[in-house]
Amino acid sequence: MFSKCSHHAVSKKTLKEEIESILRERIMVLDGGMGTMIQQYSLGEEEFRGQEFKDHLKPLKGNNDLLSITQPDIIYKIHKEYLLSGADIIETNTFSSTKIAQADYSLEHLAYRLNKTSAQIARKAADDVTAETGDKRYIAGAMGPTNKTLSVSPSVESPDYRNVTFDELVDAYTEQAKGLLDGGADIMLVETIFDTANAKAALFAVQKLFEEEYEPRPLFVSGTIVDKSGRTLSGQTGEAFVISISHSQPLCIGLNCALGAVEMRPFIEAIGKCTTTYIICYPNAGLPNTFGGYDETPQVTGKHIKDLAVDGLVNIVGGCCGTTPAHIRKIAEEVKACKPRIPPASVSEGYMLLSGEITTYPEFLNYIF
Repeated sequence: MFSKCSHHAVSKKTLKEEIESILRERIMVLDGGMGTMIQQYSLGEEEFRGQEFKDHLKPLKGNNDLLSITQPDIIYKIHKEYLLSGADIIETNTFSSTKIAQADYSLEHLAYRLNKTSAQIARKAADDVTAETGDKRYIAGAMGPTNKTLSVSPSVESPDYRNVTFDELVDAYTEQAKGLLDGGADIMLVETIFDTANAKAALFAVQKLFEEEYEPRPLFVSGTIVDKSGRTLSGQTGEAFVISISHSQPLCIGLNCALGAVEMRPFIEAIGKCTTTYIICYPNAGLPNTFGGYDETPQVTGKHIKDLAVDGLVNIVGGCCGTTPAHIRKIAEEVKACKPRIPPASVSEGYMLLSGEITTYPEFLNYIF
């Protein structure tokens, strides 16, 4: 029998509203490093090639994204390990799944398929664990920076030279985003941003798709501060980076990679003071050792991230290079009782916001003054 209010339509929450309601209640947990886990399988050229690419002309070992096609069971298993360790959100295995990055392997024609297949594997893992546990899990379509940059010349002799254009990046990111969305991504994550111009191409591509073809999804944006200078590779401070990409109205802004939680803390704190969005933070397991590995244990990483949470600096936490399901399990345990950061209502009133960089090189100062 219908209630008296049955004639009123019940509005269903959008994904953005759904995730935002969780973020207001608690700190969410992202997964850890995909490459770190793949390395533990010690896969050789034969495993990377699989049957389909056994006669491919170029070496394929190291093309981790291709494993979504040639070794899907391994990728599914890694996703599921992270989910069962406490991750609310897992990232698709698509960090380098643009035709620009895949050109190194002469596999640019696979870009759309790589993204769709990877999203479908992550979708299955998330849905399976949701069914097993009763707790809904989400997948983030990972869009990496590509191996080319709009802001820095690849040639020392020609500082004005660029080996990629904005339009080419938009085209590549559009193809990637379509694959991720068709594969079932809940969230679009533009991550490991070392060049804000590249990120703007990705954001433009995603927003255009939302306007013309697809139902909008929550947008996460994560930059990379390359060292203790507090700047991205293209020279922006964290605050300038936030100003540069805030027009895309992401649900979350933050940092990942390059630094451990301790080194990343002041930059996360600075970003949090200049944005009304939620803050995402997924650092490496400390700084790399002499051999390029990571020595920070799950207990140490968990403690450092708990410190960020206790001080009210974060809304989503996870791990990047060197982190494993054990790290994510410890992080999830440590932040479980911590309250999420409350975004400020406003940060810009009465302030001038600048997104450029300040240089101290004399030859540039001559132009300024």
